[in-house]
Amino acid sequence: MKKRTTLTLLMLGALCHISASNIFTPVQKTDLRLPSVPLITSDPYFSIWSPYDKLNEGSTRHWTNDEKSLIGAVRVDGKVYRFMGKQAMQVILPMAGSEAWKGNFTFDKPEDNWTSPDYSADKWNVGKGAFGTNDQPAVRTEWNTKDIWVRREFTLDDININNSIYLKYSHDDIFELFLNGEKIVSTGYEWKNNVLIELKEDVKKKLRKGKNVIAAHCHNTTGGAYVDFGIYTPSEESAPFENLAIQKSVDVLPTQTYYTFVCGPVELDVVFTAPVMIDDLDLISTPINYISYQARSTDKKEHDVQVYIETTPQLSINEMSQPTKANVIKRNGLNYIQAGSINQPITGRKGDLICIDWGYAYLAGKNGANTTVSLGEYEKMKATFAQKGELLPTASELITRKADEMPAMAYSEDLGKVSTNGKSGFMMLGYDDIYSVEYMYERRMAYWKHDGKVTIFDAFEKAEQNYQSIMERCRNFDAMIMKDAEKAGGKKYAEICAASYRQVITAHKLFTDKEGNLMFFSKENNSNGCINTVDLTYPSAPLFLIYNPELQKAMMTSIFEYSASGRWNKPFAAHDLGTYPIANGQVYGGDMPIEESGNMVILAAAIAKAEGNANYAKKYWDLLTIWTNYLVEYGQDPENQLCTDDFAGHWAHNANLSVKAIMGIAAYSELAKMLGMNNIAVQYSEIAKKMAAKWKEMAIEEDHYRLAFDRQDTWSQKYNMVWDKMWGLNLFPEVIEKEINYYLTKQNEYGLPLDSRKEYTKSDWVMWTAAMSPDIKTFQKFSDPIYKYINETTSRVPISDWHHTDSGEWVGFRARSVIGGYWMQVLMDRILTEK
Repeated sequence: MKKRTTLTLLMLGALCHISASNIFTPVQKTDLRLPSVPLITSDPYFSIWSPYDKLNEGSTRHWTNDEKSLIGAVRVDGKVYRFMGKQAMQVILPMAGSEAWKGNFTFDKPEDNWTSPDYSADKWNVGKGAFGTNDQPAVRTEWNTKDIWVRREFTLDDININNSIYLKYSHDDIFELFLNGEKIVSTGYEWKNNVLIELKEDVKKKLRKGKNVIAAHCHNTTGGAYVDFGIYTPSEESAPFENLAIQKSVDVLPTQTYYTFVCGPVELDVVFTAPVMIDDLDLISTPINYISYQARSTDKKEHDVQVYIETTPQLSINEMSQPTKANVIKRNGLNYIQAGSINQPITGRKGDLICIDWGYAYLAGKNGANTTVSLGEYEKMKATFAQKGELLPTASELITRKADEMPAMAYSEDLGKVSTNGKSGFMMLGYDDIYSVEYMYERRMAYWKHDGKVTIFDAFEKAEQNYQSIMERCRNFDAMIMKDAEKAGGKKYAEICAASYRQVITAHKLFTDKEGNLMFFSKENNSNGCINTVDLTYPSAPLFLIYNPELQKAMMTSIFEYSASGRWNKPFAAHDLGTYPIANGQVYGGDMPIEESGNMVILAAAIAKAEGNANYAKKYWDLLTIWTNYLVEYGQDPENQLCTDDFAGHWAHNANLSVKAIMGIAAYSELAKMLGMNNIAVQYSEIAKKMAAKWKEMAIEEDHYRLAFDRQDTWSQKYNMVWDKMWGLNLFPEVIEKEINYYLTKQNEYGLPLDSRKEYTKSDWVMWTAAMSPDIKTFQKFSDPIYKYINETTSRVPISDWHHTDSGEWVGFRARSVIGGYWMQVLMDRILTEK
């Protein structure tokens, strides 16, 4: 692959073609409906999404599904229209984050009428909510059996069922809940926090004056257990915020999400921008996003318009019961509200499905005559805006110790009289995590800080000053990504890539080690929370190999250095470096010798081909040789080793794993050739050819090749062969042709299954497999069902890479970096075009 001109030069050359008026118009309209829409995205912790078709349909959330509230509203001629989020409610029945509520519970299955308000639970135990294992938030009664039944009796003196009433609940795992005997919640195997559902009219009528009961049953399948619930109603003070703007459109591009709303006689455009352009290391690591807005009259009349955007200190904690402190800062023409946990346990909390609880969230806006930021009481802030079009006078500092006391961190701009020409503005949200990760027993700052030389205030000031040029650069970058993807695979494929870009980039953290080596560590979101997992690095690689191989190296260098230091002394590559954000060494319970060694050697060769030299591989040649020789010895017919596709169980003699070993050996040969080691190149090329020939004999089964050499009537995706086609090695050309034709007979509505054992798939591997197609038309036969899956799935999470191909529902995993593999077709197109 030829060395290319940098993206920066390409994009700067196009800036002159963009005008400021285009900032609110997407460079390309998109039709793909995302299951969860990226709003604020920076890294695995500073990550806010909207899991709805309409932005104002519900509360905005972290990728873990924890509520991270953003609320947006516009006031037009005195009338408020909410365009984003859903406001917190007044408490009727509090949850554990606010109060230790009392309930009856039992671990033994009760009588059938246990959900009835008239049932007597006198023989049950009495405890305080929440109920769960001690590793869960606000647990006051331990539950560590498989099942728990809970009854919470409460008395209502008066309730107006004409008002909206909401149930809020958290659970882990399988959960059912009843209100006065009526079942209103029933889940499958899942775990969610602070789910808010509005009670239907027939359910509200079940509420009665006097005694009522909420009864719940939860079954814990594995790991942590949790039960908590309460009842809420909208505040009368902020009732004007219940009036909804009408969403007209949403378009998701690689770095930006565009919304348009109808707010009476005014249209409002809102753009969420994460300037995570892959070639700009400062921007990709700076934890600041823009929210831009433009209001314009649609009836040729002038209208008085004010904009309101709000969050809370909830952005900075993992559990709603954690105490927070927020304060106002004014500095160099910008006003900030800073909020964080009081305890500040820096890098102290590790694991999966958690949110950050150290560092500080920031809401920032210009210090101008018409722009204001204010810290104050949650309901009164909105009520004041609704009444006067302005914010409460700000408090200088507020401390909160209960979930229901969270203050509003609010921003407002008075746009004044707005005509058809429109008026616009922007504000910023950011997060300073102080230290990002602990790497080899030393805390490291994010890259953008340059070892403490740059402060978060410096970063905000730079972001404010460079707003126009950054927005234009993002626009050009989005256009380039869309153009490359559409050329390689068509319009639908381009929209898949657009929908995936921020998810891939912001599942990582960028920093340097003490020697100055660049480190780009993934978090294994929603699978086990590992940091810098090699079998995430491998599938995500195509995006980085195309646009910035330096980031690909930054995922791999630490794995090489870990072995070179002697801390890892096995003859194959490690699986990971720890549990995010602690990267002190592998914690995974089992090794993946062929999987990870093959991944590392193949990727080292892929980097060399992207850069036109093998200098990076040369630095670690001794390790690459050890790992390749392991592949030679054990890769032809693998024993019962762990591999990345063991979702349906571990099988020995895995044919695709053997392909990975063969491709790793061939990759080593390619590296040796580039380094002028011709004898070694020939030696390992011959080994790869002989192993490939033997593989064909062992795996053949009439019109396809087996999942495992010893398993008749099986098949699997042989996606590891993609490098054979890309690099023109001709080890498996007839196998690839036969497999692609066979896969087309195995397609389901939402994609090609991973193998013959189950109907589910991994969509990243589907895209790798599809990239071996002989033409775009065949490629689209594989990619179009993935488009359909993303467009239609009922699983409202950031794109899950593991889903059922018959129903389109997710099996597990969300917000993971592996969907960088969706770019394999672009990489294939780029390499074959440049040959």
